[in-house]
Amino acid sequence: MGRTVCGIAPWLELGPDATPEGQLRKKYIDLTVKGLSNAVDPASPDYLIFGEPSQPLVDAAFLAEGLLRAPKQLWGNLDEQTQQRMITELKRSRAIKPNESNWLLFASIVEAALQEFTGECDTVRLNYGMRKFRDLWYKGDAQYGDGEAFHLDYYNSFVIHPMLTDILAVMRKHNMPGHEFFDVQQKRLTRYAEQLERVISPEGTYPVVGCSIVYRIGVFHALGQAALMHLLPKSITPAQVRCALTAVLQKQFASPANFDADGWLRVGFAGDQVEISESYINTGSTYLCLAGFLPLGLPADDAFWAAPYAEWTGLKAWSGKKVRADHSLDD
Repeated sequence: MGRTVCGIAPWLELGPDATPEGQLRKKYIDLTVKGLSNAVDPASPDYLIFGEPSQPLVDAAFLAEGLLRAPKQLWGNLDEQTQQRMITELKRSRAIKPNESNWLLFASIVEAALQEFTGECDTVRLNYGMRKFRDLWYKGDAQYGDGEAFHLDYYNSFVIHPMLTDILAVMRKHNMPGHEFFDVQQKRLTRYAEQLERVISPEGTYPVVGCSIVYRIGVFHALGQAALMHLLPKSITPAQVRCALTAVLQKQFASPANFDADGWLRVGFAGDQVEISESYINTGSTYLCLAGFLPLGLPADDAFWAAPYAEWTGLKAWSGKKVRADHSLDD
């Protein structure tokens, strides 16, 4: 549930309107609000565990990020009792000690949500992860280590850039110490989005490297967030990101083997491929693919949707067309 809400929240935040899509949003806003209410109701069979043993911290974090992305349509539509129950459950995740890795940001973003919705938080838990990435784990050219070491995977997109950005946005809004780093992080997100757009091939594929690859198009969480926040680099038009991501979606979800007979995602990359996953992956994990849908939160008249078809960098380069040289953020 947390991963689904994280991905669709910007779309829901557009709110209902008279259009067919606006009515579809209304349907899913109502369903999500009902689901959130059940999730934190101890008497409900849908009640979710937030406090033990460790994995609930991860999914509480994605849920918290989703609530931050839809403060009106999700948080604002919860009744007071449900809001208080949600606060109680998010606080329950404090019992889980995060690993010295991207997990630190899971703890931090839960605190960011508590700060946003209650006006107070555990500032030590909020700041610890942010400062580790800011002061110790940056490797250069928009790349963070996942902990002290650098890993060649997509965790800079799955977690690090999006959560750092959203945490710092809350800190800036509330004028909290350390929020000045937000300006630096924005520049790094923009550069990392530029790199992600360039890994998309002319065919709409991308390198199958690193752990958690079964999150599928969730690989482009950070690219989608940069588009959503209008933080794409000047070298990339919103339309070419739309066209590139559309090509990836069409390629990755072409096979009906992606889904079981009941319509649930299977563990896989472009089909039913459980062998490509890790032991911590389950069916629920795969719904982080919805993080690749963040641009749905842009209104229909935004250039991301309204501009005509545009070729993306990989397609232009392999077609022999003019492409700007790529330069490091630190050049």
